[in-house]
Amino acid sequence: MDTIFEKLKKTGIIPVIKLDNADDILPLSEALLKGGIDVAEITFRTNAAEDAIRKLKKSDLKMIIGAGTVLTTENADRAIDAGAEFIVSPGFNPRVVDYCIDRQIPMAPGISIPSEIELALERGIDVVKFFPAEQSGGLAKIKAMSAAYGEICFIPTGGITADNLATYISFNKIIACGGTFMVKDALIKSKQWDEITKLSLKAVEIIKETRAQQKISVK
Repeated sequence: MDTIFEKLKKTGIIPVIKLDNADDILPLSEALLKGGIDVAEITFRTNAAEDAIRKLKKSDLKMIIGAGTVLTTENADRAIDAGAEFIVSPGFNPRVVDYCIDRQIPMAPGISIPSEIELALERGIDVVKFFPAEQSGGLAKIKAMSAAYGEICFIPTGGITADNLATYISFNKIIACGGTFMVKDALIKSKQWDEITKLSLKAVEIIKETRAQQKISVK
């Protein structure tokens, strides 16, 4: 497993962030850090993504910076050049995946079926995004696929909430869950940074308690 994904495993939760205003990334990141979350996946669903990544990279905030919804090699270039440390995509586009490998940046491509896992393993990738998680069969499907592909680890994203976070993180093949429930659009637009910190603290506590109960090591 790449070092960056080992770091993500320690946190256990990856906020999937959509920004309309790049200036929001710094107070948002401060709120996440206060809540015990040191990672931000900034999605290329808006034009603010590249600038937000660059602003966060230039700041003094100790955040692990990821780029999400990377659908093209152009987006990959923009993300990497701005300072992204890892890339996530919703699906498995061989051209984009191979390009990221060539640029030597950790990549978690989206998968939902076994054949896509085989494409990842063929390329030496052992961490994939399972998307959309709830709609694609949830934890039951992850466990079923893990039985055949024991070397693969997952980042389930899509439908993850505070209510089902413990269920997912209880499985040792899940290194982290991607979620928006602590960084919802409405919270960001209304600049409710304290609420984001509160929700982040809750998520971190759920993960710690669940891993302690299941005796899951993150070292």
